[in-house]
Amino acid sequence: MEIFTIGGFDEVGRNMTAVRTGEDVFIFDAGVFLPAIVELQEQETEQQAYTEKKLRSIGALPDDLLLDKMGLRDKVRAIFLGHSHLDHIGAIPYMSYRYNAPVIGTPFTIEVLKKIMEDVRIPNPLKSVNPNSSFFIKGKSSNYQIDFINITHSTIQTSMMALHTPEGVVLYANDFKLDNTPILGLPPNYDLLKKIAKEGIKALIVDSLYSGVDRKTPSEKIARALLEEVMLTVKNENSAVFVTTFSSHIARLKSVVDFGKKLNRKIYFVGRSMKKYVSSAIDVGMCPFQKDIQLVTYKKQLESVFKKVDKDRRNSLIVCTGHQGEPGSIMDRLSRNKLPFSFRQGDSVIFSSKTIPAPANVANKEQMDKRLKKFGVRLFDNIHVSGHPGREDLRDLISMLSPANIIPAHGSLMHLTPMVELAKEMGYKTGKECHLMQNGQRLRL
Repeated sequence: MEIFTIGGFDEVGRNMTAVRTGEDVFIFDAGVFLPAIVELQEQETEQQAYTEKKLRSIGALPDDLLLDKMGLRDKVRAIFLGHSHLDHIGAIPYMSYRYNAPVIGTPFTIEVLKKIMEDVRIPNPLKSVNPNSSFFIKGKSSNYQIDFINITHSTIQTSMMALHTPEGVVLYANDFKLDNTPILGLPPNYDLLKKIAKEGIKALIVDSLYSGVDRKTPSEKIARALLEEVMLTVKNENSAVFVTTFSSHIARLKSVVDFGKKLNRKIYFVGRSMKKYVSSAIDVGMCPFQKDIQLVTYKKQLESVFKKVDKDRRNSLIVCTGHQGEPGSIMDRLSRNKLPFSFRQGDSVIFSSKTIPAPANVANKEQMDKRLKKFGVRLFDNIHVSGHPGREDLRDLISMLSPANIIPAHGSLMHLTPMVELAKEMGYKTGKECHLMQNGQRLRL
């Protein structure tokens, strides 16, 4: 078996890994590097349609040309997607045409993919697989089974994916947390993971972003409690209330709506990415709050809603994009007075998010906070819990799975090295059973 670490092993983003067994190759994820796209948006005044060539030139796409060099491009039998975040699926519209292979993911993931590809036609068939279900693929060397094992993360229908091959099982566990009390969706399927562990896991490709942080990542119910505290105990009877969070975090949006209803406020969801993710959740029957919100997207609708909210601020709750200070997002435009709404002293802006630590994000968010503070706005930051495992979650996972080989993923050397140290603590030999990989490398097992 050969494993190719294509993207997401030198940076947080543009995740892509390929596995070869016999005459068959399988790709896990195809994501973009978001900070490069944010920088591009800042340099270009107009929103342009990005091309594959442009995105490759700025390092926003995984360098899958490695597979061409190895003569493996025509052997790709399927592309598997673990969940709906752009750093895992955002490259599909630009790259998947290169492979004569279906793109396979959970219903929500595939629905989001369709929404981000509205202007792009790809030749690949799109296949939906329900959480905790399997898909079978006919290869040249063998027939294969891929299990989509339900796991929790900061978006719904996230999967760990187990590829059963004649050489053993590869478990792709990129982006997850061990949350036994999720607000929406199913809890982790530990039984299926234990069953596969008994069969024997040859290689575990594992999210190591916070492997150096000594913690267990708290459940989403903790973020819900933090939101409840801020939304229901802070005095804001006569003020506007805004919440900005990850558009893909449907469980978090559910909590925001639940508390917005308790405040008796009319709830508006504003922004293009809000519409894409929320309408995808509606389409797959996983948006329990759809009757309680108004989705606002068109320019005229947007302007009329903000005029209305400006007059009736005490009865409105705006949930919008822009928690990272992204240029052109709703919160960015509000902070620059570019929409028909004016902040006043005492208005609340709740950031139910953490700033992703890329230089562009940090700078944009700081500047936006300064502009908001000039209006006298009350800021509530980091009302959030992570969607990634801490060191102690990773220890529990490895104890449960006992994989033969561990490949740390999802980060730079700084993020991956502590995972190697943890594996060493647990009896894995560095270089023999735990493999510190970088982009563009091949591991032969």
